[in-house]
Amino acid sequence: MNLAVVGTGYVGLVSAACFAELGHTVVGVDIDEEKVKKLKKGICTIYEPGLEELLQRGLQTGRLSFTTDLLEALPDAKMIFSAVATPPNKDYSADLNAVFTVAETVAENIDHSIVFVNKSTVPVGTGRQCEERMKKIVEKRGLDVHIPVISNPEFLREGCAVQDTLQPDRIVVGINGNVQATEFMEELYQPLTRVGKPLLCMERESAEMVKYASNAFLATKISFINMLSELCEKTGGNIRDIAKGMGLDDRIGPRFLHAGIGYGGSCFPKDVKALMALSKETGIPLPIVEATHKTNDHQRKRFFEKFLSVLPEKATVAVWGLSFKPKTDDMREAPSLDLIPVLVDAGHTVRAHDPVAMENAKKILPQITYTDAPLAAAEEADAIIVLTEWDTFRGIDLSALKATMKGRYLFDGRNIYEPEEVRNAGLTYVGIGIN
Repeated sequence: MNLAVVGTGYVGLVSAACFAELGHTVVGVDIDEEKVKKLKKGICTIYEPGLEELLQRGLQTGRLSFTTDLLEALPDAKMIFSAVATPPNKDYSADLNAVFTVAETVAENIDHSIVFVNKSTVPVGTGRQCEERMKKIVEKRGLDVHIPVISNPEFLREGCAVQDTLQPDRIVVGINGNVQATEFMEELYQPLTRVGKPLLCMERESAEMVKYASNAFLATKISFINMLSELCEKTGGNIRDIAKGMGLDDRIGPRFLHAGIGYGGSCFPKDVKALMALSKETGIPLPIVEATHKTNDHQRKRFFEKFLSVLPEKATVAVWGLSFKPKTDDMREAPSLDLIPVLVDAGHTVRAHDPVAMENAKKILPQITYTDAPLAAAEEADAIIVLTEWDTFRGIDLSALKATMKGRYLFDGRNIYEPEEVRNAGLTYVGIGIN
């Protein structure tokens, strides 16, 4: 099947490369000329394990190509996937300008019936608005074509996005009764459904809600365990033991019960805030969602305040981890973006290391020193703070770390170390929910 994927950011590029891997012919469209030039050469523009290999294989087979001109992709396309950004507005609502621009451009230039698929995370009702806008344009042009709009949300975890696309837990499709669109989606995902991956068809409005509901629920699990971590610090409990005791209950499960400095990235913060905006718009209270957001902010602030309180004047601080999570170079809503400016403004010297995110970080945080290894960042440091749970940090020789540092404090923002091992190395350990 011939497809066009508009937007080659995180979701769009992964989707385009994976669709090509499944045997479809895909054109990736993006207005960023430099990005498209790199993609045409097989140079991956984001860090994601396994993606560059798919990109290069798709180009070699001819099933994957890229362009800056959407009109080049329209003549042969049976389906258009909109994977453009939907960033939050000041009131937390989703900015849908890019989505509507893609929809209207398709309607203004198409000469045959085509299926329009919203792959981006969009609020309930966006599909209806897209369909109405395109119908008006097509009618004004006097064409007898149909453009049904489908919701097909993604459930990608950064660092595991290729696997999540090719081996999904489920494929959610929101179709409001269009037979041809249903057939197209079944054909598109047939390589996955043939091996038992479930294709869930539902009303479009339900599909639009599933992504927000899933992310908000996972964010709530994180905020719940983080809320308890503060109670543990006060009462002497151990949050690791509590999380294990909870997680072994198969009604709860162990995932997303790891205490830390809170969630970040491109999805959880944005989607939680979008639900808060929808709550305000509809007048339907969502107090649990609001509490999730407040708890996440509180968790990050209280840990940073602990860290800042032990620093001497004009301290040297080692920051381990800059991306919001391991296995990605994504800096969006990363804890490092909150902490490092505060440290610099207070007159401290910051030395940082991250296995893959330093090039992106340099564009945002040019005022600090970047090192090629964790121990290099720790040289003469008064304190270390771990912000991202990269495996390379887990394997650090703690005795060598103690010998490298000037101070003694190791603040473990992800609870990746055993406190006794850190203390036995002569360091002062500060974790989350662990005494």
